[in-house]
Amino acid sequence: MKDTTELVQHSTQHISAGVLMEEITQAYTMLEEHNICKRLFLKDATLWGTEPEQVKAINNRLGWLHLPDNFEPVMKEITAFVEQIKEEGYEYAVLLGMGGSSLCSEVAHKTFDTANGYLQLLVLDNTSPEAIKALEAQIDLEKTLFIVASKSGGTKETISFFKYFYQQLETKTKSNPGNNFIAITDAGTPLVKLAKDYKFRKVFSTPTDIGGRYSVLSTFGILPMALMGIDVNALMESAKQMKDSCGTLLPADVNPGLSLGVALGIFQKHGRDKITFVLSSSISSLGLWLEQLIAESTGKEGKGLIPIAGEKIGKPEAYDNDRVFVHIHLASDDNEADTKKIVALEAAGHPVVSITVPDETSLGGEYYRWEVATAIAGMEMNLNPFDEPNVAESKENTENILDDWQRKNAFEKNPPLAKFGDITIYSSTLATKAVADQASIKSILFHFASQAKPHDYIALLPYFLMTETREKILQTWRQDWRNNLKIAVTVGIGPRYLHSTGQLHKGGPATGLYIIFIGENEEDLLIPDEKYGFGVLHQAQALGDFRSLDEKGRSVLYIVLGKKIDEALIKLEHEFVL
Repeated sequence: MKDTTELVQHSTQHISAGVLMEEITQAYTMLEEHNICKRLFLKDATLWGTEPEQVKAINNRLGWLHLPDNFEPVMKEITAFVEQIKEEGYEYAVLLGMGGSSLCSEVAHKTFDTANGYLQLLVLDNTSPEAIKALEAQIDLEKTLFIVASKSGGTKETISFFKYFYQQLETKTKSNPGNNFIAITDAGTPLVKLAKDYKFRKVFSTPTDIGGRYSVLSTFGILPMALMGIDVNALMESAKQMKDSCGTLLPADVNPGLSLGVALGIFQKHGRDKITFVLSSSISSLGLWLEQLIAESTGKEGKGLIPIAGEKIGKPEAYDNDRVFVHIHLASDDNEADTKKIVALEAAGHPVVSITVPDETSLGGEYYRWEVATAIAGMEMNLNPFDEPNVAESKENTENILDDWQRKNAFEKNPPLAKFGDITIYSSTLATKAVADQASIKSILFHFASQAKPHDYIALLPYFLMTETREKILQTWRQDWRNNLKIAVTVGIGPRYLHSTGQLHKGGPATGLYIIFIGENEEDLLIPDEKYGFGVLHQAQALGDFRSLDEKGRSVLYIVLGKKIDEALIKLEHEFVL
């Protein structure tokens, strides 16, 4: 077992790689011989590509490397702003965003308590009318600061959220609705103009040389956390110390970011591409952010690291030899049960990475560790971890579907595979070959899952508001299928996953099988300035991704649950048990 003790307040990292440890150790030597660490911090884009256009694009994505050293001027502006918002009596902050603009705030919301006198942070990244109404019921509109967050400044979901809540405030006869809005975006984006037109309170401009999924330590992540009263200075100090640990002072084998990245890349080359996170209860939501960072960065060119977050850890016999287990835990949490399972998995020959952190503010260091590790893993896998070439495909399909809907007032779909009461099942070209002529839901699901080969994975992709009951049902399915098929099962909420694991689904290895679930809306919420509502947008996004996956030759089921989502899921619950 390789033991790495870091500069970050007793944070430790252990890598146990079994028979692969010798190859990993040799790779550490190669890193030293080729000055990889020095080149990384000099922002040498040729680590990931040599074509002039590619080098130019990568050079514009490496600003995250030095964020921990340059946050103090930004913090002065943020601190003054937060104090002003508190003095004016705001009680809620709602982050309107998708993917890299929202997942860091989702982790903060689920990990930290709101400090006394600060704002309660909520996140909206779901276009379901049910999700929007559920959030609206939790806030007092006039005491809410809306954070419109988008790197590009044109994210369709984000702008639609803004238009809706602006109109809601306007309807309440608020004299200046724009005063309840701020923007976080790059300089010169359409959002900057929109903020000016609607008289936003403030625009926070962000560096253009940082990609969305690497932006957690920029204003995108720091401002919402500061509004909650989180000790951002401590979090950034943790990030700075981790940066020093990952720097040129330490050799590769004890450099936490480099050593982890090389190990992940080598694991992938040997078929160990399912990075399975086992997280302390206090920081369990970190998996949401890690999913996007890893999947969107490495899932391309037919390769990819497949992050598995939120899975209830099983016994060694539940797993094939395609797994790596990453145990990230707080020393203060009760980790005894998980640690015993991790020890058993390691004894059974599975690679294990164990990371201990002292407290929640050490997430700053974890963000930085994993950004470095992901960049190095991309280098080891011979791909560019800073682009997302397939993300636009579902967006384009969604736009085309919306255009069709506005002309026909209906969605154009192929004939359904089967219909069972309110439940209607559609299938992609590849899936149809496997499940055609089956007479029951259970038979369809059985034959669909039977396509899975060793080292494949199944993705459950629900497009609806996730409640405790719905979450429990989905987790029961994933555990049953994992235990019976010995393959990984992921759960990604739509449309969030389109800005996260969606890149992996379409650009990564052709080893996935996908099940999209969507309900029909009891009532819709109109989007101002559009001819359709959120319900139509939501369905178009799900259908757009279904078409994208079908075009990629993936095996997909598209299950429409009808208007009574909970009843349909309960009906399906027994059918999913293999």
